[in-house]
Amino acid sequence: MATIMNDEVRFHLKIRNGDVGRYVILPGDPGRVPLIAEKLENAVQVAQNREYNIYTGYLSGEKVSVCSTGIGGPSAAIAVEELVDSGADTLIRVGTSGGIELSVFGGDLIIAEAAIRAEGTSYEYLPQGYPAVADFSVTSALVKAAEKLSGTENGTRFHVGVVHSKDSFYGETNPERSAVCDNIKSRWDSYVKCGCLTSEMECAAIYSAGIVRSTSEKKIRCGGVLTALWNAERSKQGLPDTICYSSERAIQCAIDAIKILIAEDNKSHL
Repeated sequence: MATIMNDEVRFHLKIRNGDVGRYVILPGDPGRVPLIAEKLENAVQVAQNREYNIYTGYLSGEKVSVCSTGIGGPSAAIAVEELVDSGADTLIRVGTSGGIELSVFGGDLIIAEAAIRAEGTSYEYLPQGYPAVADFSVTSALVKAAEKLSGTENGTRFHVGVVHSKDSFYGETNPERSAVCDNIKSRWDSYVKCGCLTSEMECAAIYSAGIVRSTSEKKIRCGGVLTALWNAERSKQGLPDTICYSSERAIQCAIDAIKILIAEDNKSHL
């Protein structure tokens, strides 16, 4: 039967078996990939196509890759699917977000232990009502890494909790442009009331794809660490905030977390 799918080369990522490691960092921005790859040993670009830029190198003697996902759930889920098909089993999203909970300031790190499924991609993977949750071991490693990288001042802290994943960036920043503005605002207010930490666009899809791709033989572990660029709610209320455009601390958090996971995984096989 004729097909566009090729078992040797992944359709979107253009990678082959062996091109990526079991550990993968997932930024959204293709331009951020080489910056993250600089933190690996002997990193080289293995593929680039559309929004997907992929480098592979080494950490603690293990093959580690960096793969951009572009913006939003659909392209992020494609990356997860094809990376898993190519041998990856541990994926950490590194991204940016807009704070919601008032304790979050621009520059703070948010470790996303679960994501509100306010987008569409996760519904192609999980049934209504099933949560998009991160893997506990990945979340724990990110927390350990963040503890050493964080301070006590505004913009230097870290938080652990639920994040909001959406499809429309401007639905967050300019909901009045939408014909369903009242619905968007009502849902947003409920997330504020429930203590949601921040809003982003990919965690729910990544976690959902990872959950359903897990098997008894191979568990797919996903997690995420986000930089709050600013706090949308603090801005609305005229409260002081800090602004941050750097993802350096989140990137280092993911790198350090992978080192922790490598050590733990190696110990479990002794």
